[in-house]
This record gives sequence, C-alpha cells and structure tokens, in this order.
Amino acid sequence: MTTEHADPGHGHSPAAWTAVVIMLIAFAIGTLAFWFDVVWLVWASAGLLVVGLLVGWALARAGYGVGGDKVAPVESH
Repeated sequence: MTTEHADPGHGHSPAAWTAVVIMLIAFAIGTLAFWFDVVWLVWASAGLLVVGLLVGWALARAGYGVGGDKVAPVESH
C-alpha cells in the first residue's frame, strides 16, 4: 500500500500567497482597530479584505494560479 497522496496543488501559487498575505494583514489591522474602537479603520480593513480576494482572483486569471502558464510546475518526490 502506498502512502503517497495526490497533491491537489491548491495554495501553492503566487496568486494564493499574495491573496492570503493581503487578507492576513487586513484581519490584523481590523482586529487592532476593533480593539481600539476605531470604526472607520475596521471598515477600511474589511475593504482591504475584499481587495485581497480580488487580487488573488485577478492573479489567478492572469496565469499565476495553480496550473497557470506563468507558474513553474512543482515536482513531487
């Protein structure tokens, strides 16, 4: 019985990493803004969260997603 699993490849692309980093920053800013009761910054961080989602989608459509033509394939061992 083999123990190797087929890697679906999700999350291993510049599009995914960029989107996740932007959204993590948005969550961090939003959490601090909520803690310090800065309402406008909470909403701005919510907007940044949406921007992160759109940037990830746009990069994936531009070929930087999993299996995209601008991403080098990852070799499995």
